[in-house]
Amino acid sequence: AWVNSLSMGMVFFCSPIVSIFTDLFGCRKVAVIGAAVGFVGLLSSSFVSTIEPLYFTYGILFACGCSFAYQPSLVILGHYFKKRLGLVNGIVTAGSSLFTVSLPFLLRVLIDSVGLYNTLRVLCILLFVLFLAGFTYKPLVPNTKDKEGGKKGKFRFPPEKKICNFSVFKVLSYRIWAFGIPAALFGYFVPYVHLMKHVKDRFGDSVPEEVLLLCLGITSGVGRLIFGRVADYIPGAKKVYLQVASFFFIGLMSMMIPLCHAFGSLIAVCLFMGLFDGCFICIMAPIAFELVGAQDVSQAIGFLLGLMSIPMTVGPPIAGLLYDHLGTYDVAFYLAGLPPIIGGFILCFIPWVHERQKLKERAKPADGETTEKMLENERTLVLDTTEKPVKEMESGV
Repeated sequence: AWVNSLSMGMVFFCSPIVSIFTDLFGCRKVAVIGAAVGFVGLLSSSFVSTIEPLYFTYGILFACGCSFAYQPSLVILGHYFKKRLGLVNGIVTAGSSLFTVSLPFLLRVLIDSVGLYNTLRVLCILLFVLFLAGFTYKPLVPNTKDKEGGKKGKFRFPPEKKICNFSVFKVLSYRIWAFGIPAALFGYFVPYVHLMKHVKDRFGDSVPEEVLLLCLGITSGVGRLIFGRVADYIPGAKKVYLQVASFFFIGLMSMMIPLCHAFGSLIAVCLFMGLFDGCFICIMAPIAFELVGAQDVSQAIGFLLGLMSIPMTVGPPIAGLLYDHLGTYDVAFYLAGLPPIIGGFILCFIPWVHERQKLKERAKPADGETTEKMLENERTLVLDTTEKPVKEMESGV
């Protein structure tokens, strides 16, 4: 369990570092190297016979490789797509839902037939495919290396300010977004972690709890495709309202879990939860592009994922402590529904703030033009006053 927890934590903790490397060296190199590191980590894990080395091979090496391979896949889409960026993100992220549904069954068959270590070696094939796919990433937006190196292509180490691009936090709408998303995630993942245990406590072994995971995975993939396309029709930062809706419904569904005394009603809750989970995930990158632009989107996503790692790590253990003290998950699920609703309320201010920022930016050039016109008028007045005496003197002569 600690190996898996370390692995999931490292994927998100590495995100700010990945964004820096993406800006420095580009999406292609970072994705290829990340897939190679992940391949080495997973392959070496298949030869480990004790738990201690797995902390490094699987918990750190494999997880860091996955983190370096994952984030460029979100950034590169904005280089090629603008009008249909939401749909493209929905299609790309729907792949994870597809494997969430199918991979557990495949893993069970592989482990039963060839064992754990050979299963890990088979999974290395997926990492090798990811390694090859990374070579197709051809960024259209120049990175920091291209800007600093110039036409000769020589790499000059950029200033510290350009390495850690904290300027994204100067954008007020992004600051609200980067605070609101982690605030919502304190309760977001509690149902995903503790739902199976809650089902066993309430219904026993008489119900197939795997059906709930299947429902979550299928509807999450459908939600990514549907809401990704819907996001393309919503202009600018107003796409955030889709995330607001997703947080509201996920919080509401979390609160409804303790009220479900029939397994069928719990299936319905999971269907809705998966649908809006897909909505939240598929429009993260399009919103980041809208708030900070294509040049800064890599580190904007990286900082956000890094901040997300804190509530993702803290929320489920707190729910577990409540279960240990109370003997039931009911209070934990009720409380888990509050942070998504509060976080969604915070995000409601982003479109209004973003529009005000745009108006200020538009007003600056207008003010400059007005100043130039005033200077031109002053110059013409001065010329007129100097030309009149000269003309009068000439006429007198």
